Formats: sequence, structure tokens, C-alpha cells
Amino acid sequence: MKNILEDLISSISPEKLASMIDHTVLKPVADIKMLEKYIEDYRRYRFASLVVPPSLISLVREIGGRNIRIATVIGFPLGYTFTDAKVLETRRATEDGAKEVDMVINVNWLKMKRYDLVLEDIRRVVEEARKNGAEIVKVIIEAGLLTDEEKIKATKLVLQAGADYVKTSTGFTAGGATVHDVRLLYEAGEGRLKVKAAGGIRHALDALAMIAAGASRIGTSTGDKIMEEYIRLKGD
Repeated sequence: MKNILEDLISSISPEKLASMIDHTVLKPVADIKMLEKYIEDYRRYRFASLVVPPSLISLVREIGGRNIRIATVIGFPLGYTFTDAKVLETRRATEDGAKEVDMVINVNWLKMKRYDLVLEDIRRVVEEARKNGAEIVKVIIEAGLLTDEEKIKATKLVLQAGADYVKTSTGFTAGGATVHDVRLLYEAGEGRLKVKAAGGIRHALDALAMIAAGASRIGTSTGDKIMEEYIRLKGD
């Protein structure tokens, strides 16, 4: 792994790494000052997106303007709300300007093997997001709550439903991203589904390990710190 990380450090520019990071502010205590700070980070490093709660999308656009690529979360963080509620949330969020949505599956249904319901839940959000101009849909399977068999099955359902990414975790429940899970989801996606690693990724080497395992996106609330660390690594 050490040699792989060294190769990544030599081959990935800071700009490229930033373009793979979703800089995320989902804390329930986030205030205007915190939003302004995250908007400033987004502009400084040119992250892939700024991830905010649905109810704050309009405020972020008011503060930061229309050139910020906003991502948001749907059915977050537990995923067991009604599918109709997820669809409505998706509609409102995309109408407000979200270009990417990260939805949470209904883990209860997956555990019950009600795969038809899980598939329909994802598919309806994907369809609503596309209809309203969202460009990317990511599906959070909450890998920390699942067996490897369930992770693979969930990934197959995400692929079947037409989403763009399978995402490891919300970061709000059991566990976060692991190299094992990222590699497992990447292989289960058969090259037709990208992987977003999220949950507990706070350092540059953590992010690089996830990329080495197959992640195309990194979700983190510490994107600025990761970039500061990475720039130092590149300079050593």
C-alpha cells in the first residue's frame, strides 16, 4: 500500500484531488459563519461540490452565488422515510439548484430482502432528479450496517436503478468508509458504477487509500484540511 500511495502522490495534482472531493457541511449546528467558511473553501480549492442540507440550498446560493456546484442529501441520514417524501425532497432540492443528490436507501427493506421496494425507492429518486436537471445521483447504502453479501446486493440494485455512484456511508450511524468496503463496492459495480467513499475520512492519506481502492469521489467535512496536508506532501 505504501508504494501505491507514493505513486498516487506523485501522479495526482492538488487540483485533481480537489476535483474528487465533495466538501460537506451537514452539521445540524451549522450557522451562517460556517456556511461562509465552507463556500470560501469551495472556491479556494475548486472541490467537486459543496454538500449542504436541502433546506440550506437557497441560502448557499444567496450567499455564494450561482456558480457553486451544490450537492444535497435525500432521506438523510436514516433512509427509512416514505419514498414519496424522498421524491418530493428531491424535487424541491433540484428546483432550488442542487446538481447532485446523495440519497439514503431504506436499510430496513434491504434487511427484509424486499429488494423490489429498495429498487423502486432508488429508481424514483433517480427519475425525479434527472427530470429536474440533476446531473449525478449517488446512493448511500450505509455499509457499516450491512454484511458483505448485503453490500454487494445493494450495489447491484443501485446499478439496476440507474444511479451514478454507490456511496459507503452517511457518517452519522455505524462506522464510516473502509478500504475493504470501497474495493468490494467497486468490484460489485462491474465498471459501470462509480464509488464514493464517505465517513471518517479526515486526512490526505486516508483519501488516497480510498482512491487506490477504487473511489472516484471522497465525501468529507475536512476537505480543506485534506488539501492542506496534501499540498505539504507534494512539497516534501
